[in-house]
Amino acid sequence: MEKIPMTSEGYKALEEEIRFLKSVERPRIIKAIAEARAHGDLSENAEYHAAKEQQGLNESRVAELEDKISRADIIDVSKLSGDTVKFGATVDLVDEDTEEEVTYQIVGETEADVKKGKVSITSPIARALIGKSAGDSVEVVTPGGGKSYEILKVRFK
Repeated sequence: MEKIPMTSEGYKALEEEIRFLKSVERPRIIKAIAEARAHGDLSENAEYHAAKEQQGLNESRVAELEDKISRADIIDVSKLSGDTVKFGATVDLVDEDTEEEVTYQIVGETEADVKKGKVSITSPIARALIGKSAGDSVEVVTPGGGKSYEILKVRFK
């Protein structure tokens, strides 16, 4: 089985989602199924079929998350150091065309969220940054075209 790299923060988020799905969503769905059953004929009972579909989606999400947790390779970013970009690094960049500064942390696929400044290790920008250090320029090929960034700072927090 292939290990899934993730930060301890990402691992905790997966555990929290599983806890929510099992302790909040599962009982809510079971209650909805019981209420729909009480309405009688199940063959034409839309509420029953909707609740059963929700149950299937919930259980498949729990199974998916439990699989990811079982294959997790937790990397403690606070114990990492160095000058080059690698998994867990927080990188300050400046767009060489617009002079706009951005900060990204390189994380596992399961915890990537660009709006929060977390990019997946498999994303084009992360692949371009890996192995580089402050002062280096990188070309990133994105679906919207090429971008050029200069690395201002590499840190691990």
